[in-house]
Amino acid sequence: MLLFGFSVIDFTWILLSLSFFLAFCLHVFFPHSSAKLAQSCVYQLFQDLIRYGKTKNSQRPGYAQIFDVPKRWFSHFYVVSVVWNGLLITLYLRTTLQGQDLPPWLSYTLGFLTDTSVAAWKEVPLSTALAQMLLWVHSVRRLLECARVSVFSGAAIHAVQYAFGLGYYVLLGLTVFCAGGPHQQDGAPVLLWLSRLQCFHAVGILLFLWASLHQHRCLLLLAQLRTGASGGVHTLEHKVPSGDWFELVSCPHYFAELMIYVSLGIVCGSNVLTWWLVVLYVLFNQALAAQLCHEFYLRKFEHYPKERNAFIPFLF
Repeated sequence: MLLFGFSVIDFTWILLSLSFFLAFCLHVFFPHSSAKLAQSCVYQLFQDLIRYGKTKNSQRPGYAQIFDVPKRWFSHFYVVSVVWNGLLITLYLRTTLQGQDLPPWLSYTLGFLTDTSVAAWKEVPLSTALAQMLLWVHSVRRLLECARVSVFSGAAIHAVQYAFGLGYYVLLGLTVFCAGGPHQQDGAPVLLWLSRLQCFHAVGILLFLWASLHQHRCLLLLAQLRTGASGGVHTLEHKVPSGDWFELVSCPHYFAELMIYVSLGIVCGSNVLTWWLVVLYVLFNQALAAQLCHEFYLRKFEHYPKERNAFIPFLF
């Protein structure tokens, strides 16, 4: 089924991208000086849905806090991603290396999302497997960081954000498959399978490793603001981060996240529209989150470095 000339999966990511772009524009360009607007229920709900963690107002009305869940539940997103994308990788390997068909439920789902024949989903290309594996590695790392590195305060996220996050990684795994598209090829031995690696795969993997390393470093620096020399937590207060990419932007871990998605786009192939729509969504999503964090730092710390951008070094 095509919607305005786009497949269901493409149209979904377009809608998500436009939603966050609109939210970003409303937050940045809409006048905040109107007290009447600030007190309206619609405006308060809007702010509640775009903010989380430290950027969420702790003095919100009691009825608004009913829907709060702990921010530390972020780790649940990565549990879902590890399990779900691990399943998809397993199915891919069975299909490619053992010549087995994809399960009917997956073939029908992919056919619906991409407006292709169900029968076409007999094989999927190598790029899909690599992107799926990298996404799985990313999810494993983030899960371990949530468990072993990050120091969460009592900050909250909205229940709607939590539900969205759980569904997001399920959709993301399916999108990797959709981005690769159906691809007819013979079940191949491992060595022949690996011989299909191309230069753009190597470029994407190297960018993925580089961005992942910087994101990990930035998360370590954030955690160290709350831990002592022994590694134990000694404060939950927010402090001015510094070091690595923090010298350039307030939220380098968000910029690294964008670069990770760009790297997956390179692995999928530069001409794959579907995944680049995902990258567009991540750009707007992370830009909004970074802008909110940047504003928080500027409000809280009088001498916060003025030369820092919010999200993208030297640009924004």
